[in-house]
Amino acid sequence: MKKIFSWIVLIAVIAVLIAVGIWIYRHFFAATTQIIYKTQTAEKGDLFSTISATGTLEPEELVNVGAQVGGMITSFGLDENNQEVNYRSQVKEGAVLAYIDDDLYQAEVNIAKASKQQAEAAIANAQATLLQSQASLDLATADWDRAQQLYPQGIMARSEYDSAKATFESAKASHAINQAKLFEAQAQLASAQASLEKCERNLGYCVITSPVDGVVIDRRVSIGQTVNASMSAPSLFLLAKDLKRMEVWVSVNEADIGSIKEGQKVIFTVDAYPGRTFDGTVQKIRLNATMSQNVVTYVVEIYTDNSDNLLLPYLTANVKFILDSRSGVLYVPNAALRFNPPMESGIHSDSIDLKENERLVWVLENGVPKPVSVVTGLNDGVNTEILSGGLQEGMQIITGSSIVTLANQSDNESQSATNPFLPQPPSRNKGPKK
Repeated sequence: MKKIFSWIVLIAVIAVLIAVGIWIYRHFFAATTQIIYKTQTAEKGDLFSTISATGTLEPEELVNVGAQVGGMITSFGLDENNQEVNYRSQVKEGAVLAYIDDDLYQAEVNIAKASKQQAEAAIANAQATLLQSQASLDLATADWDRAQQLYPQGIMARSEYDSAKATFESAKASHAINQAKLFEAQAQLASAQASLEKCERNLGYCVITSPVDGVVIDRRVSIGQTVNASMSAPSLFLLAKDLKRMEVWVSVNEADIGSIKEGQKVIFTVDAYPGRTFDGTVQKIRLNATMSQNVVTYVVEIYTDNSDNLLLPYLTANVKFILDSRSGVLYVPNAALRFNPPMESGIHSDSIDLKENERLVWVLENGVPKPVSVVTGLNDGVNTEILSGGLQEGMQIITGSSIVTLANQSDNESQSATNPFLPQPPSRNKGPKK
């Protein structure tokens, strides 16, 4: 009996020692945890439901100015500021952009003029010859008529009759030949005239002029460079008709193209002006789709006003097509709708009853999460509109949490006092060593 009692006493002592040890550990050594909530103030603002895409800024109308004749570039014309035509030069319609060496074409014009003069002289000669042949034909015709009257009467010999007939036929043939020569000379004159016009036009092509009012986007030749127009017209200048009217060409995925309509509002940004948003309007949806890696895309043309000339051609634009919008509405971050209190808080959202279409957000009041039911509306991918519910502007919405482990203060003080590797502050009670 004594042995059993001894064992009971021993077990009780061990239990008491364990309990005391646990209490001492928790009180002096165990670390504590703290929940830190990340919050954001509920506020009002504008929301947009959008489709995002990337595009390129393009001038509304581009004109390639080429050369229709070959030759060496001898000089450039002057722009509106009396400066040599170069990049970003403002030019008017008909303004000279460049000159091509015209010596060869001027020589061809001179040759064509000489050929024309020869043709004109040939016509004059043919006309004079034709007059002579006409006179001979008239005389032969009169003799032949007279022979036809006298021979039957026996007044004219047969030989004279035959001679008059032969002379008439010969004069008639000569006259026809001279008429043909005149027609030939006239045709040669027309050919010479056409050749002259061609040479003069080619000579005129040596002066490259602007077909429109615009801005020089690109100058692709330099003085002394030879252009060759034998196969196709080379592009010498690229002109933008009006940089105050720009377009954004955007490739839109086939899954989103059904939501894009002509006249739809668009906002976009460019890296050249961070923080600034530009407005645009959908102008056209091209039908010639392209396929890349089994993805079908359509090019959408967006018009934007560039009256301030800030936007430059070929900038990359980050475009958002506006599907729907809300102004001055209360909204919360999407993270607030996904938040649930951690298990360490002892708060469980499963026990909260929500009505149909209601969702739950948590607000922080006096350091404690409090559930608030809300009805949501438009979602722009970052924030969600609050249509109704208990949420008010200015409340602190919980968007996340983290658990921080804190060491016991007594333990820190004990370690600081006993650790020989930590620097010790100088004692104020001891005087200097003697």
